[in-house]
Amino acid sequence: MFGMNADWSLEVFERYFTIGDYAGGEARWCPGCGDHGVLTAIHKLLRDEQVPPETTVAVSGIGCSSRLPHYMGTYGFHGLHGRALPIACGIKSRRPELDVWVATGDGDCFSIGTAHWIHAIRYNMDMTVLAFDNSVYGLTKAQTSPTSPLGFKTNTHPTGAILPPLNPLTTTLGITNVSFVAQVVDWSPPLLYEVIKAAHRHKGTGFVRIIQRCPVFSDSVSKALQNSPERVLLLQHEKGIPIDASAKRQFPNSITHDPSDLAAARAVAEDTSRIPVGLLYQNTDALCYETLSSRGTEFTVKKRLAGINAALDRFTI
Repeated sequence: MFGMNADWSLEVFERYFTIGDYAGGEARWCPGCGDHGVLTAIHKLLRDEQVPPETTVAVSGIGCSSRLPHYMGTYGFHGLHGRALPIACGIKSRRPELDVWVATGDGDCFSIGTAHWIHAIRYNMDMTVLAFDNSVYGLTKAQTSPTSPLGFKTNTHPTGAILPPLNPLTTTLGITNVSFVAQVVDWSPPLLYEVIKAAHRHKGTGFVRIIQRCPVFSDSVSKALQNSPERVLLLQHEKGIPIDASAKRQFPNSITHDPSDLAAARAVAEDTSRIPVGLLYQNTDALCYETLSSRGTEFTVKKRLAGINAALDRFTI
């Protein structure tokens, strides 16, 4: 080429992304908040999977966890209270090639966003949904959430929550076309990483409930669980989440659980005396809405074109 030295190369080298390519602004969650660990796991996973930042979208609603898009060096959409999932579904339906992540909380998803949660699970669009659950409304300073334990004192229930908490696992497992349900705690980084990785690699909606520490407004809830590791039940299976030695030491109780067995998954989820961590259920054959809708759109376009061509033929002299 004119003007270029003969020894100049036009070779394009393969891009390699570092954690810094996925990091956004400085995370401003409270010290000790479990959200920090989740964010770190996401950054590390995206680096390990080498997902281009420009093809990644983080979507959220309202709440402490929903600050996550601000701390991602990717595209982001900070939505309205309870509306993270319909926004994410809209993005996925129009740009199915994008890697969509949803950050939502126990109030955002399980309260005002309940209807969207149910239908998003049913649509089973290919995205990763992380439900940060600290059992309290933290951003608005300690109101009762759908998962607050019975008797838990908050500003809205100063004498204690009067209703038993909602069980997000049994609810999600009861939705038609559910394809992936897992649960993990934020204070086990290796297990947290592996669970999120499995959800991300799953073709469909990877729903992960993360039991997450709030050291300011619900410290007693997570501390009680941290101080009683025997209450945590590790789910192990060759089709499940890889369990390393550190997780086995941290949580001594475990069972063999086949994640393809929906009835068994529901039975494990219904036992509130234990906190299951790992993969409860996975169905790789569940229908994905964006695949069906794109096929339907293709069929409709072809049908309309055929109709137009037929109409033009009638007017051809």
